[in-house]
Amino acid sequence: MKKSKLITILAIFCLIFWQGLKVNPANAFEFDPNDIITDNELYDYDAMDLAAIQEFLENQTGVLNTYYANDSHGNSLLAAEIIANAGLEYKVNPKWILATLQKEQSLVTNPLPSQRDFDWAMGYAVCDSCSKDDPQIAMFKGFGMQIDRATWRIQYYYENPEKFNFRVGQIYSIDGRDVMMFNQATANLFNYTPHLHGNYNFWTIWNRWFAKIYPDGTLLKQAGDIGIWIIDKGQRRPFWSKTALISRYDESKVIEVSKNDLQRYTIGYPIKYPNYSLLQSPAGQIYLIVNNEKKEIESEEVFKSIGYNPEEVIPVTDDELAHYEDGRKITLESIYPQGALLQDNKTGGVYYVEDGIKYPVLSKEILKINYAKYKLTKVSPDELAKYVTAANGVKLKDGTLIGMANDPKIYVISNGQRRWIANESTFNQLGYEWTNIVTVSEKVLTLHPEGDKLDSLVQTDAKMATN
Repeated sequence: MKKSKLITILAIFCLIFWQGLKVNPANAFEFDPNDIITDNELYDYDAMDLAAIQEFLENQTGVLNTYYANDSHGNSLLAAEIIANAGLEYKVNPKWILATLQKEQSLVTNPLPSQRDFDWAMGYAVCDSCSKDDPQIAMFKGFGMQIDRATWRIQYYYENPEKFNFRVGQIYSIDGRDVMMFNQATANLFNYTPHLHGNYNFWTIWNRWFAKIYPDGTLLKQAGDIGIWIIDKGQRRPFWSKTALISRYDESKVIEVSKNDLQRYTIGYPIKYPNYSLLQSPAGQIYLIVNNEKKEIESEEVFKSIGYNPEEVIPVTDDELAHYEDGRKITLESIYPQGALLQDNKTGGVYYVEDGIKYPVLSKEILKINYAKYKLTKVSPDELAKYVTAANGVKLKDGTLIGMANDPKIYVISNGQRRWIANESTFNQLGYEWTNIVTVSEKVLTLHPEGDKLDSLVQTDAKMATN
């Protein structure tokens, strides 16, 4: 295949894949009244159990963590119990109740709420022209009754959408702005609060408290889109082609997330080219791309000695090259610049060798996860002795879920560290799959330094401190 034809095909494929991402590089995390939260988010009724709700309230500045009230049946219960029971009974996410309590009366964070704040906690049955002394409204007075009726109502919207003003797929003029209801959850929020300001406040609270924060190395996909992203240094970087993705990562590890969870990250520079691409600068210098590094090929003689094909070289801009870190220069003395998997034919020890350095592969799990596509070559101890031995062994790829056989703790690898996923709720909410957990030895586990733990409540506190 001629060089120009190869480049044209690659450019077209990248364009098609990029167009499927449906993003604007200048895109910012902003309120979209057409799609406030997803149906799954609104009706994920087991997203928080009683213990999680109570712990959440204890981490706030309000008094709900110790507040008792009568529920709709006249039983005196803690606020967390009333919230948990309503969520379970009506199959509504308790997070919606918490965010609505804050939106309506600031009850989650207010240290000195009034009795009126408690009596009309969810703003249920309250309107601008209504008198709270009206018997038809007064019957809904009280913390427990407010939570019960408001949560029931949200489920009733879902079961009877044709009975209400705002419906999926319809366009409405709301506060001077055209809004199309993309999903039932958004229609329900507008049926409950029929103006932009109130729903903007809800969205702000929801995302400050409950938007998911993923560690670096996580592969994400927005529900309904084809584009894949990787979280890298707190940004989301798109892959411009499927080959750019699968040449580096395991596509089965992609997590599907909501638009809000994805768009809270700013867009980083795209990953355009497959691993081991040959890129040429405007000045004519050729580089081999290995992961996020560019390795300069010293001369045409070196290029030919390695056996590369000139038709595989892709001309790029200096700006594109600037987004890769500088790797070791490839010279005539370089050995395995693309990396190789070598096994000692006497001891059976396995090493990953790159640029004359050998890195011990300490377990079959690392071998399987990191080098599934590599051919294992048996060599003599004398051959291996030619290479400098690295101080540390090969670490697992970022995004790998690991645990030990006799330890309930599960970790995710991020930036070479192991981050403990503190509880089952956090594991499930982040969309991880239990079947993807790899059992490793203590030796492999401790090869990865311990990083910050992942806990939805801890993340909430951190986000609140920055908002």
